[in-house]
Amino acid sequence: MATDSTVSPLRQRMIEDMNARKLCAGTQRGHIHSCKRFAAFLKRSPDTATSDDIRRFQLHLAETGVSICNRNRIMTGLKFLLRVTLRRLDLAAEIYHIREPQKIPLVMSQDETRRLLAVATSLKARVLLSLGYGCGLRAGEVVRLKVKHIDRAQNIIRVEQSKSRKDRNVMLSPEMLDLLRQWWKVRPSRYDAGIPLQERWLFPGIRAGKPMTTRQLNRLFHEAADAAGIKKGVTLHALRHSFATHLLERGTDIRVIQALLGHDKLDTTARYTRVATGMIAGVESPLDLLSQPRKKPRKSRKDQPPANS
Repeated sequence: MATDSTVSPLRQRMIEDMNARKLCAGTQRGHIHSCKRFAAFLKRSPDTATSDDIRRFQLHLAETGVSICNRNRIMTGLKFLLRVTLRRLDLAAEIYHIREPQKIPLVMSQDETRRLLAVATSLKARVLLSLGYGCGLRAGEVVRLKVKHIDRAQNIIRVEQSKSRKDRNVMLSPEMLDLLRQWWKVRPSRYDAGIPLQERWLFPGIRAGKPMTTRQLNRLFHEAADAAGIKKGVTLHALRHSFATHLLERGTDIRVIQALLGHDKLDTTARYTRVATGMIAGVESPLDLLSQPRKKPRKSRKDQPPANS
């Protein structure tokens, strides 16, 4: 939203409404950006908007080539302003969302994953990427790990207050623990003074008291993917997709995978059945069955002739 005196109080009230509802910082930034975009389109304060303005704005987003995902995100932020802050339920009702295309997650094969981890340029990169693949962690979950999250007694890693403010546990394999121990010996410790051991970041950033950024992790991933000769348009999140898919192909119960990923709905996890190429390739095609000799049905006892007495 604009910074003039007629809009600043509205923005402050919206921020207070978001804080009261405990929306995370990223969500708040997205909502504010959406409302600023709407205000720029109107060239006036959003609290003067009409139903026709809402309609024209949605047409504007469609005509300017905004993706469905971004369009829905913008309208979600605007809907919060109208429904919660302005109490304009009539205008909020004019907002509609478009169903996003259901795309199959892009995953790497086990050989591609092995090559990716083998060519990691440093121990730090290998540990970071191994956490993404070996534990199914999101990028933000990897960089925010602290010493207290590594539970060697139970062989688990605790993921605290991640997406949707949920906690969960993931496995800590012997190989992953060995990598973490190697990393701890060479980890930068210049900002550790005064910080309790359990509260120290496993991957400290360049600023005191802050972990490394997901942008840095993303750069390390793409450097490794290029070095490994992976031609697919994979992203860092493909490590998490590959984690789930490879577990499914090995016969791990889908509800266990659901818990490891932290999904609320089983349907979200079930989409990996569409990309588990090992399972799909192992299904016998009905075309092959046509060329096989037809088995004769076995006769039941009652169909057999009675024995001579």
